[in-house]
Amino acid sequence: MDNSGKEKEAMQLMADADKKVKASGSFLGGMFGGNHKVEDACDMYARAANMFKMAKNWSAAGNAFCQAARLHMQLQNKLDSATSFVDAGNAYKKADPQEAINCLNQAIDIYTDMGRFTIAAKHHITIAEIYESELVDIEKAIAHYEQAADYYKGEESNSSANKCLLKVGHYSAQLEQYQKAIEIYEQVAMSTMDNPLLKYNAKEYFFKASLCHFIVDELNAKLAIEKYEEMFPAFTDSRELKLLKKLLEAHEEQNSEAFTEAVKEFDSVSRLDQWLTTMLLRIKKTIQGDAGDLK
Repeated sequence: MDNSGKEKEAMQLMADADKKVKASGSFLGGMFGGNHKVEDACDMYARAANMFKMAKNWSAAGNAFCQAARLHMQLQNKLDSATSFVDAGNAYKKADPQEAINCLNQAIDIYTDMGRFTIAAKHHITIAEIYESELVDIEKAIAHYEQAADYYKGEESNSSANKCLLKVGHYSAQLEQYQKAIEIYEQVAMSTMDNPLLKYNAKEYFFKASLCHFIVDELNAKLAIEKYEEMFPAFTDSRELKLLKKLLEAHEEQNSEAFTEAVKEFDSVSRLDQWLTTMLLRIKKTIQGDAGDLK
């Protein structure tokens, strides 16, 4: 389908909307329904934005939604302004990730000002995901996941807060910020172990905290594991704990073959993901004379 006609129509609507805005700002325009003209212009910008979307001109759509958002703000329509900034952000995501972030941040400012922290948290997650996948700036992704978690906690949405915190823990460990990762995994494990629906996940978080301890210091890992068993007896019978004990033994003996064998045995039942593989390799590299792989 040829959407070039839609694009032309959208450009004409933009030009007409610009004229309405200029007319509303003139002395006579202000006297004779200035606000009414601005409202019309808002509607025209939004229609133009949707036509640009149909033509897959994402930058133009984002720009048109931004124009609408600014006019809504001028009219004190805060909610409509925030919605338009979100629409702008979603359009820009497909063409200009940094501009998408700018628009979403403007929407977040409005939502927090209105006390709508749950929806602000949701948009912080969107920004974090753009930093993760598009701009590959993990430090900034972490900051937005942390902010989202804070807002969710404030609204007693603990399950949503924990999802964000687990992302922070995941990336903190990757960036070798092990103490921060340990604190997060322990915190999330403790908040899930008393929940009948979520307690099964607690052993995974204690396992990840243990691995972070292990990378830093073998004795720390032993002490942490003892503490986790006391706190959460179900951890004692888990495959994860059995693996940790075998790894500690192999590490003490500086036996890289035994270490690899224990990992392979675990992997044959529960496939290791990229994060676990990375952490296990970091531990294995501390064994003297190790080749630095898990084969």
